[in-house]
Amino acid sequence: MSLLRSLSRGTLAVVVLLVATISVGASPVAAQSASNPKPLTIPALQEWTGDTGSFTFTDATRIVWSADNASALASTSEVLADDLRALTGRPVTRRVGTIADLRAGDIFLSLGSTDSGLGDEGYELSITDKITISARDDRGAFYGTRTVLQLLKQGTSIPRGSARDWPLKPERGLMVDNGRKYFTPQWLRNHVKELAYLKMNYFHLHLSDNKGFRIESTSHPEIVSPEHLTKQEVRDLIALAAKYKITIVPEIDAPGHMAPILAAHPELKLVSNTGAAHESYIDLSKPEAYALIKDLYDEYLALFPGPYFHIGADEYDVNYSSYPQLEQYAKATYGANANGKDAYLGFVNWADGIIRGAGRTTRAWNDGIGGGAAVTVNRNVILEFWYNIGKSPQTHIDNGHLISNESWTPTYYVLGSGGPSGPSSQWGYDTWNPDLFQGNQTITEASKSKNLGSKLHVWCDYPEVATEERIASDIKQGLRMLAQQTWGSPKLVTSWSNFVPVINTIGRNPAWPSTMQAGNLAAGKPATVSSTETTSFPGVNALDSEYGTRWSSSYTNNEWITVDLGSSRKINRVKLYWEKAYGTGYQIQVSDDATTWTTIYTTTTGDGGLDDLTGLSGTGRYIRMQGTARATTWGFSLYEFEAYAPTTVAGARALPGSAGADRGRVARGGQPGAADDRSVLAAG
Repeated sequence: MSLLRSLSRGTLAVVVLLVATISVGASPVAAQSASNPKPLTIPALQEWTGDTGSFTFTDATRIVWSADNASALASTSEVLADDLRALTGRPVTRRVGTIADLRAGDIFLSLGSTDSGLGDEGYELSITDKITISARDDRGAFYGTRTVLQLLKQGTSIPRGSARDWPLKPERGLMVDNGRKYFTPQWLRNHVKELAYLKMNYFHLHLSDNKGFRIESTSHPEIVSPEHLTKQEVRDLIALAAKYKITIVPEIDAPGHMAPILAAHPELKLVSNTGAAHESYIDLSKPEAYALIKDLYDEYLALFPGPYFHIGADEYDVNYSSYPQLEQYAKATYGANANGKDAYLGFVNWADGIIRGAGRTTRAWNDGIGGGAAVTVNRNVILEFWYNIGKSPQTHIDNGHLISNESWTPTYYVLGSGGPSGPSSQWGYDTWNPDLFQGNQTITEASKSKNLGSKLHVWCDYPEVATEERIASDIKQGLRMLAQQTWGSPKLVTSWSNFVPVINTIGRNPAWPSTMQAGNLAAGKPATVSSTETTSFPGVNALDSEYGTRWSSSYTNNEWITVDLGSSRKINRVKLYWEKAYGTGYQIQVSDDATTWTTIYTTTTGDGGLDDLTGLSGTGRYIRMQGTARATTWGFSLYEFEAYAPTTVAGARALPGSAGADRGRVARGGQPGAADDRSVLAAG
C-alpha cells in the first residue's frame, strides 16, 4: 500500500510559502548552499541544521533500537511500529541492533546522547540516508519518533539535516470534564494518541462534578452515575497512556461540586443558619464528611498509579457568616483565632496528608487558597491558576508552591447554554505565553521554573450542546496552539493565520479514526473559496472528512467554494452538510478550466441540514458550490462538500449533532448563558 496520497497542489503551495517565510533573513552563504529549511512540525523544532537531499521511507525500512538500551526502548520502538502501520497500512520490521547494523532507510533509536541540555524529554535527530534518534531518556527518544511520524505524515521523503529539540515546560496537556459529560473510553484513548503526537504528556480527568460522578466505585456505589468509566476501562487507559508517555491525573472534586454525592448523602449537605441546604457543598464540620471523602481518596489512589492526585477544592465560595458551624469547627480544630475559611483550608491540608501518605503529590485549583486566620495551605500542594481570584501567581510561588498556568483565556473550551465557546487559539498563538497568567499577571524570570506548564480545558456546563465528536473537532486547533506555546521553540510562522495551514498539513495522528467515505472524490483535495469568515474556518475544513470542522464565508450572497479534483471526472452525486448558516439558493457547477462553468443543479428552496443531490450529470476537473441566497444574516457554512462519480457508492452518514447550529452563534460572538460555576465565567 502507498504510504500517503501525494501532497495536494494547495498544500504544496502552503509549504513553499512557509519555507519562504522561514528562510527570510538567511545569509547569502546559506542561500547558495540550498540547505533544507526547517521542516514542518508541531511543535516546531528548537534547533535545525539543514543538509541537502532527503531520506526516503521504503518497504524495506526497519526500526532498529540499540542493544545497549534494549529493554528501555522496547516500548517506544513498538509504539513507533504501531503508528507507522496505522500510517502505511503494513507492518514495519523491528529489531535490536547497533548503529553498525543500519542500512539505508532504517530508523535507529538509542539512549546514547551525552547532551545534558536536552533534559529528560529532549533528543538529537540526524537525518541522512538513515534516521538516528539519540536521547538521554526513553521519553526523549519517544518525542523524537513523534517528529519522524509527523514528517512521514507529509510524504515518504524527509529533508536531510540534524536537530536538537527539547521542551520549555514539563507539563503540556488536556483536561476533560468527564464529570458533567460522559466521554467514552474510545474518545479518551483517541486523545492519548493525539496528545502524544503533539509531544504533550499530561491528561487530567475531572471525574466528578455537579452533573455526574463518572467512575466506578466499590466503596460508595450509590454515588455513581449510570454512564461512567469502569475500573477496567480506566486501567486499560492508564496502560495505553504509559506506552505513549502520558501521565493520567484523576480529579475527585471536593468540598464543592459534590451534588451527585450529596444527593445520595443529603445528611452531609452544608446547611445555612436559615435552614437552606446547599446542594453541592459538603459540611466540613461533620466527621462523616471526611470519612466519606477518605473512602474515595483511598479507593482511587489505589487505582491511579501516577504521581499526582487532584482534589479540586475550587469554588467553595460560601458566605461563612451564614454557616457558623464552620467557624465553630475551625476554632475547635485549629485554635481560637481561626475563622470559617480555616475549615476549608484545613480540609485542603487534611486531604494533602492522605495523598502524601500514599506517596503522591496533591494538586488543587487556586481560587480558594488564602483568607484564613490560623491555617496556611501546605507548600507541597501544586496550585493550578485558572483565574485571578485571591493571591497572584507570583505570591503563590513566593509562598513556596509550584503552580501551573490554567488561565481561562486562552485555555478554556466551554459548553455554555448558547453552545461551545473558546479556546482563544488565535490570541493564544499570537500573543500569549505560558508565563502570562489570567488578569495579565506575570512572574519573575527566576520564578518561571516554578510554573510547570499548561493544559487545554474542556468544561461541560451544558453537556448536551455538543457531541464528543464535535468537541474533538473544536479543540483540534487549540491543542496545537498549546503544544507550540508550551514546547516554547521558535515558531515556524509568526501569525496564527499562517499557522492554520501548518495544522492542516500535520493533521491528526495516524491512528485517528477516519470518517472518510469511500468514493468521495473531494476528500483532501485543494479548495479555493471566495472568502472566509475568519481564519478558523478555511475552505480546507469542508474537505477534511471531519464532520465537526467547517468552512464559513463572508456575509454576502455571492459566495462560493471550488474543489480541484485533480483530473476531469464524471459527477452524478453531491452531498452538502450545512451548518446553521446554510444556502436557500445555490448552484452546483463543473468546469475543466475553473473559468467556464456548467451548472448541473440549481435550487432556490434549500432547507439546510444534509442536501444529498443525486441524479446529477456533469464532467469536469473542478466542481463548486456557487451560493446565490443565504438563509441567515451570516454567510454560507459547510461542514463537508462531497462529490461522487457514477461508479461509486456513498455510504449513509449521520448529520453533525443538532448542537452544530449553536456553534455558529457562538463563533460569531454570541454569549453563553449563566450557569453555576467558573467555566461560565470563562465563556463570558
